[in-house]
Amino acid sequence: MTIDNRIQVVLIDDDPHLRQALSQTLDLAGLKILPLAEAKGLAAQLERDWPGVVVSDIRMPGMDGLELLSELHAQDPELPVLLITGHGDVPLAVQAMRAGAYDFLEKPFASDALLDSVRRALALRRLVLDNRSLRLALSDRNELSARLVGHSPSMLRLREQIGALAATRADVLILGETGAGKEVVARALHDLSGRRNGPFVAINAGALAESVVESELFGHEPGAFTGAQKRRIGKFEFANGGTLFLDEIESMSLDVQVKLLRLLQERVVERLGGNQLIPLDIRIIAATKEDLRQSADQGRFRADLYYRLNVAPLRIPPLRERGEDALMLFQHFADEASARHGLPLHELQPGQRALLLRHTWPGNVRELQNAAERFALGLELALDNGTPDGSADNRVEVVSGGLSEQVENFEKTLIAAELARSHSSVRSVAEALGIPRKTLHDKLRKHGLSFSDSGATAHPDDLD
Repeated sequence: MTIDNRIQVVLIDDDPHLRQALSQTLDLAGLKILPLAEAKGLAAQLERDWPGVVVSDIRMPGMDGLELLSELHAQDPELPVLLITGHGDVPLAVQAMRAGAYDFLEKPFASDALLDSVRRALALRRLVLDNRSLRLALSDRNELSARLVGHSPSMLRLREQIGALAATRADVLILGETGAGKEVVARALHDLSGRRNGPFVAINAGALAESVVESELFGHEPGAFTGAQKRRIGKFEFANGGTLFLDEIESMSLDVQVKLLRLLQERVVERLGGNQLIPLDIRIIAATKEDLRQSADQGRFRADLYYRLNVAPLRIPPLRERGEDALMLFQHFADEASARHGLPLHELQPGQRALLLRHTWPGNVRELQNAAERFALGLELALDNGTPDGSADNRVEVVSGGLSEQVENFEKTLIAAELARSHSSVRSVAEALGIPRKTLHDKLRKHGLSFSDSGATAHPDDLD
């Protein structure tokens, strides 16, 4: 049992008459109090960030005021503790002040003296907790910035949304393309929440065979189906007290979606073959790369489940929409890889930076991380433009070297990339590059590039 955060003052005195009189004084002043006859067990009932103050007599049977002070401050050294002393206990009270007591009051004392000391202690407590909250927010923000690297407006907005949602109990739907970092966002939501000490269970619904998905998620009892010889705890039950991340939710069958909807609404799970409803304290974070609203309209996803999940959606922007975040991320992953392999750090050259910015990153952050790993290892860095034919011209080689060599290679890679993108005519490629058609033909010959290999059509009037 913990003491309600609405309680502002815990008052401890073994003298029932004094306890009643002091309680009345504090109550008439509009303070919410909890009067107690003994100090034993109080520390275990107070959370570290409890927002109140403690007023305690020094001399009491069992645990005395000094022992209480020591126990409370072992848990939170900044919790204000006010001690009530008799005349002969003043030296003891001075000793307690040196040990960290906020104040002491010598009997008999005026009601106003008690109220003044309690109010000042409450004001100090509020200031301490405000500063803690600020430090925690800054720490969370720094942790988020380290996990979700980037300064683009879309990433700043995403980090703000995660910070706002993490502390709530709301289920979350993460929307993002393959490789965009959906599990990274889910883990951030869990680690910045009050569930951080509970389990984080990640499961990819798309990777589960249809025959085992219900057993995997909901568990089963012995004899529930052929081969079910013993009880199995499902992922939802295993995640009790924490967070379950369910990726590729769009791949779940309609039958499983019905069970998931019930779990979300009632917070209970029933194992296959069982009759017991098991209550769950769980947060569900679902993720999808599809438009679930469109899937619902087409009958492939339950509309009621979509609306239940879509209360708190988070969209992860694809890397192609994040501008120079690609450079920051690339260097971040390359530095991590260099440290992991014990290799020297490599700086991106201007031509390399331009190519990274120009690339469309069809595989998003996952593709970029792999490219950065190759770069750190000193291997050839090739960027896949994601075109369906998979030809060699769809890969852009990034080479280091002197300025002249870098310029030549930069020119070659830009032309190769435009050839891969353009499937219309020589004229369209030349216009996209901003050069005359004859210049384009000259550069194609110079760099050994073949326009016909790109799949485009060279019309007669394109040729000079």
